[in-house]
Amino acid sequence: MCYKFIGKREFYSGNLVSMNNSETIPMAHILVVDDDREIRDLLARFLKKHGYRVTTAVDGKEMWKAISNWAIDLVVLDLMLPGDDGLTLCRNLRAKSAVPIIMLTMMNEETDRIIGLEMGADDYLPKPFNPRELLARMKAVLRRTNKLKGSNLDKRPKTLYFSGWKLEIGRRRLKSADGLLIDLSAGEFDLLVALVEHPQQVLTRDQLLDLTHGRVEAPFDRSIDMQISRLRKKLANGEGQHELIKTVRGGGYILTAAVSRDEKTDT
Repeated sequence: MCYKFIGKREFYSGNLVSMNNSETIPMAHILVVDDDREIRDLLARFLKKHGYRVTTAVDGKEMWKAISNWAIDLVVLDLMLPGDDGLTLCRNLRAKSAVPIIMLTMMNEETDRIIGLEMGADDYLPKPFNPRELLARMKAVLRRTNKLKGSNLDKRPKTLYFSGWKLEIGRRRLKSADGLLIDLSAGEFDLLVALVEHPQQVLTRDQLLDLTHGRVEAPFDRSIDMQISRLRKKLANGEGQHELIKTVRGGGYILTAAVSRDEKTDT
């Protein structure tokens, strides 16, 4: 087995970082997707220096190959790529996986940032950026992800039913009464889980931010309104059903349906 040394730490090309004989912590495997070779190489050197395992890809084709070959813990994804752009890759990746995504882009418009978050990105960093800022954001996202993988998720019901809908939390899927899968972005799914886990209870925007683990940051909290609007459209069955998610003036939002672990749930 080949060991490498970084400062006072040593690690190997597996899944653990050995700190001493009594302590081991997971070593995250980061996938950097960027068509700029200089940025790929810089980030690979920088992240390896800080104890991460790193794989790089130049485009979507190489990204999917890496994801099929390795257990990736976080994807750093550039927006402007040859072939499928970063937003398309982000949306497609989020539909198949809950792996955290941090997007990089030359664009710094608020609208672009919101779109990236709504496509399922966990965070967003405009170029040029300080690698240390990216590192700090990566650590925050990974901490949040590891926390979600822990006891809180284990204690959740795996499936919840409301007004004919089936919400599979563990598999991150929403099914209609006739078994159709509903396409939800990561942000939409997290908001729906927050509402379904607190039925018939008014949740403010701040509470929704907390319950979704800060996926949408405070300066952009109006993105919650946009995602709620999209959720309403996707939950509408076109048969005159009452609105499942209602706005409470000056308060926030409320899921009006009853929720149960039993498939036979009355509205």
